Amino acid sequence: MSSVSPTVYHMLERMMGKRILVVIDRDFGYEGKLAVVSHNPPGIWLVEGEAVILRSTVISPIPQIVNREAKGEIFLHLDAVQRLESIPEGRPERKGSGGSSGG
Repeated sequence: MSSVSPTVYHMLERMMGKRILVVIDRDFGYEGKLAVVSHNPPGIWLVEGEAVILRSTVISPIPQIVNREAKGEIFLHLDAVQRLESIPEGRPERKGSGGSSGG
């Protein structure tokens, strides 16, 4: 059984309705609008979700999204989450969304 600090839930509840990036591991994550915070099991529901592939290089060490695939609604258990990032509301429109590239 995981023990998640109550302050994590407070932070997540403040992010309700906002777009977030959830990093699952170094190269993979999900982006979507935070819809529900669940206490039992500890997790979050994303709507308008997309699976994203992240890449970093020696020249650009901050991971960047290089590919995305629409997934719809997604439940993510908090034990699997490495990092959460809030996405600014006024960001420019995404390029290359809605499809996967070959390779």
